[in-house]
Parts: sequence; structure tokens; C-alpha cells
Amino acid sequence: MTSPAEAATPRWEQVVERLVTERGDALTRYAYFVSGSADEAADLVQDALVKTFGRLRNGFSVASAEAYVRRAILNSYLDNGRRVTRWRRIAHLELAPDIEESAADHTDAAVDLHQELQKLSPRERACLVLRYYEDLKVNDIADCLELSPGTVKRYLSDGLAKMAIALTADDFDDAGQPMGVPNAK
Repeated sequence: MTSPAEAATPRWEQVVERLVTERGDALTRYAYFVSGSADEAADLVQDALVKTFGRLRNGFSVASAEAYVRRAILNSYLDNGRRVTRWRRIAHLELAPDIEESAADHTDAAVDLHQELQKLSPRERACLVLRYYEDLKVNDIADCLELSPGTVKRYLSDGLAKMAIALTADDFDDAGQPMGVPNAK
């Protein structure tokens, strides 16, 4: 027989089901912004759900469970980034892209932005996503990633500088709109 307090608390299975139903798309979008790949985003969400609920935890609300899953997504991405970075140091072959760059004068700014995010280190990308997608302050990012605020500022500055070099003013018209993208007026 369950007590009234236990009956009021949703079981972890119910929390997972509601979380995936109500917030699954938002979690996948978050993972996509962090990783830059739709396939990797789906894997990150799945892994985060398993890590969060793998130990039969009760007492979560959907909101607190979402916070845990978002943190697990970010941690998994950063861990994978460290593994890839280590592999790059020992890899002896260089892969040349099969696809040539577009010869067109102007490309879609969103595609450019996505490509530039792909070029950043995992920590730079995580800092930029947390700052501009999650709208966190520098101190909040520092707490989230367990870094000093100065380190977060450096990652933000370095990431923005790398992206600014590639995304020059030539890609925008006089009104500040990306070239080749119709005005949204």
C-alpha cells in the first residue's frame, strides 16, 4: 500500500514519458545546437535520458528532469569532444573533403553560421550555445561548465573572433540583412 505522498509523486516512467512527449523536440533542438548534427543530437538526447533515468530515480518533476537531461546532453557532447580531440592528436591520416566549396558569390548566412560553428572547439561551441541560445550570463555559463568566468570569456571571445573572420561584412547588404535571404518585412 502506498502513502498519499508517494501516490502524489509521479513515478519515473511517467516523468520520462511526459518529458519526451512535452519537451522532446526542445531537447533535440538543444542537442542539435550543441552538436551541430541532427544524428548526433538524437544520440545525445537518447544517451542523456538513459544516463538520467538509468538508476530508477523517483521524485523528479518534468522541469527538474529536463534540467538534468540538458546537463547530461552538454556533458556527453563535451566528453565526446575530448575523445575526438585526443584521437586527432594520434591520427596519422588527413581526410580531404569530397565536396568542393560553392563557387557562388553569396551563400545563405545560416549555412555559413552552421559551418563556422562546426569549426569551433567543443568548449567554444558550448559557451556560444549557452550564451546565445540558452541566454545565460557569463557567470552562469562558468557554473554550468565548471570553469572560471575569465575562461568562459576567453572561449566566447575566441569563438566569436573565429566566426567573425569567416563571416565578413561582404556577406551582408547595406541594411544588414544576409545576402541572398529575402527581407522578413
